[in-house]
Amino acid sequence: MQTVNVKLITEKHRIMEIKAADVAKLRKMTGAGMMDCKNALAEANGDFERAQEIIREKGKLIASKRADRTATEGVVVARVEGAKAYMLCLACETDFVAKNEGFSATANEILEIAIKNDCADIETLKAVKVGDQTVEELIVVKSGQTGEKVEMPFYARIEAAFCGCYVHMNNKLGSLLGFNKEVSAQVAKEVAMQATAMAPVSISKDDCPADIIEKEREIGREQARLEGKPEQMLDKIAEGKVNKFLQENTLMNQKFVMNDKMTVEAYLKSVDPEVKVIAYKRFSLND
Repeated sequence: MQTVNVKLITEKHRIMEIKAADVAKLRKMTGAGMMDCKNALAEANGDFERAQEIIREKGKLIASKRADRTATEGVVVARVEGAKAYMLCLACETDFVAKNEGFSATANEILEIAIKNDCADIETLKAVKVGDQTVEELIVVKSGQTGEKVEMPFYARIEAAFCGCYVHMNNKLGSLLGFNKEVSAQVAKEVAMQATAMAPVSISKDDCPADIIEKEREIGREQARLEGKPEQMLDKIAEGKVNKFLQENTLMNQKFVMNDKMTVEAYLKSVDPEVKVIAYKRFSLND
């Protein structure tokens, strides 16, 4: 028993010898919490390289254990930088973690990295080196800090003559929009809010994925068939269903939420007959 007590005292003394400056340095290098950094330095006897490995190993262990969990909470962050706009989601398991300032700070840190490196896609972003670790490893470390599954399920970048973005107040969904020419910040925000709230599948019929249109066509045919409509009428009825779907689910054809007497396309034409939306990305943690 006495030996155990001596060991505990020795361990405690060793931890207390770790300098605050060293803890701060490791924290800057890894993004890990202060206590995680202090404990890692103590375990590594002050060896920074080993301490970093310890932090990563802890994150990997937790990430591995939580791999089958569902990360349905988190934060969506977005920003416009000149003629480009960026958006990503950092997801976790609980609302408690998602609302933590440190979690939001990590999401914004990764967004800053994306902007600085002008990352074209999510795989490029994950591979960016930040000090001695990649963004993907930084996310693993965040798993170790929170004790939850943490992942980045979405990242997008658009480029256009003028860009706008909007993230809903719950920080769980948002949209990026690119316009062919400059519009006011208010107009850009209103149309981005429309896209965020109404979840269009595309900008217009022209860029609506063919598989989505064909699926709606098949649904229309089957519904008509179940209703007992004549076989020769099925295609015509199905096309009507497709047209209705496109009116309700493409941005330009949707009723404008700020004024339902006009479509979004009509609203933009009232602002400037030449303005068009040419790029669109949306993400929701709830979808």
